[in-house]
Amino acid sequence: MSEFSAWDHQMMARALRLAERGAYTCKPNPMVGCVLSHDGQIVGEGFHQRAGEAHAEVHALRAAGGRAFGATAYVTLEPCAHTGRTGPCADALIAAGVSEVVAAMQDPFAEVAGKGFDKLRAAGIRVRVGLMEAQARQLNHGFLSRIERGRPWLRVKLACSLDGRTAMANGDSKWISGEASRLDVQHWRARAGAILTGAGTVLADDPSLTVRLGDDTAFVPPLRVVLDAGLATVARGKVREGDAPTLYVHVADAKPPRQMQAQTAVAAAEGGRFDLLAVLRLLAARGVNEVQVEAGSTLAGAFVEAGLADEILLYVAPVLLGDSARPLFSGLDIQQMMQRRHFRIVDSRVIGTDQRILLRPSHSS
Repeated sequence: MSEFSAWDHQMMARALRLAERGAYTCKPNPMVGCVLSHDGQIVGEGFHQRAGEAHAEVHALRAAGGRAFGATAYVTLEPCAHTGRTGPCADALIAAGVSEVVAAMQDPFAEVAGKGFDKLRAAGIRVRVGLMEAQARQLNHGFLSRIERGRPWLRVKLACSLDGRTAMANGDSKWISGEASRLDVQHWRARAGAILTGAGTVLADDPSLTVRLGDDTAFVPPLRVVLDAGLATVARGKVREGDAPTLYVHVADAKPPRQMQAQTAVAAAEGGRFDLLAVLRLLAARGVNEVQVEAGSTLAGAFVEAGLADEILLYVAPVLLGDSARPLFSGLDIQQMMQRRHFRIVDSRVIGTDQRILLRPSHSS
C-alpha cells in the first residue's frame, strides 16, 4: 500500500502549482509552494515570491493563523533549517504546532540537506518525504543543476524554417517565426536567470535581450551575457540599454575600457574559443539557475557539441528558406550515421502559426 493517500497527492499537486507562480520572481532561490490542511480542509497556502522575502511556509502559516495548530504541511522542498535573509522555516512550522510535514524532496543545498527534516523530527513532528518528487525536481531543474552539477540548466532557443534554416545567407532572420511565438519566447526569458549570446549576434542583429511581456506581470530581469573574447562590442548595442544588467565575458588579455558601465568577467579560452563549461560555472557562481542561449548556429552548435545543452526550445515556422540559408547548428563533428545526436520530444504544441518543440538529449531526465 502506498504511503501517500489520494488527498496527499491532491495537496502536493496544489503546492506544486503554487510554487510555479514564483518562476519569474524568486530566482536565484528555488520555487517552493506550501499548503496547510486540517481535517480534510485547506487552512492556509503560499509560495515563495521573491528572494530575501518570506518563504512559502511562512506565507501559508500567516494565512492559516491559529488553524495551523495540528495541521499537515505539504511543501515542495524541505523546509530550511538555517538563517539566511529570512529565518528557518522549520522553526516556524514547529512554533505553529503543525503535526506533520509531507515534503516532495530533500533540499540538496548544503546548509539544509536533511537538517530541516532532522529539526522537525526532533520536535516530534512526523515527516514523510518523496511525494511527487519527480515533478518537484522538474519544477526546479535550474536550481538543482546549479547546486548538484555546479552549473546552470542550459536551454538553447532557436527558430527555423521547415527546411531547418535559421537565417538567409546574408544573416537576415527577421522574422522567421510569427508574432505569437515571439511573445511566447518572452515568458521563457522571464524565467531564465541569464540570456546568453555571442559577439557575432550583437554585431549582426543588435538584440536587446530584454523581457517584453506587455502587461503587469512581475519578473526579475535576467542578466544579459555576451561572450566577447576581445570586447569588440562594448561600444555599441541595445544589449546595454534598459534596466536589465549586462555582463561581458572576455579572455584574460582583453582590457575593458575605463568607466565601463556594464559588468565584465574573465573566462578561460583556447584557440580563440571559450571554455563553455567554465562560462557556465562562472554564471552559477553568480546565482544563475537557468541560461537561455539566443545566438547563431556557431555558438548554438558549440554548446550542443560540448554536451552542455540540457534542452532545445525550437520554433518551426511553415516557410522554406532554401539551400543557401544558414543551418540550425554549425560545428557538429558528425561523419557517420552512428554518430548522430539523439533527442526526445518533451513537449510539442502549436503557437500561432508555428510549431513549438521542446527537446532534450535522450539520456537526460
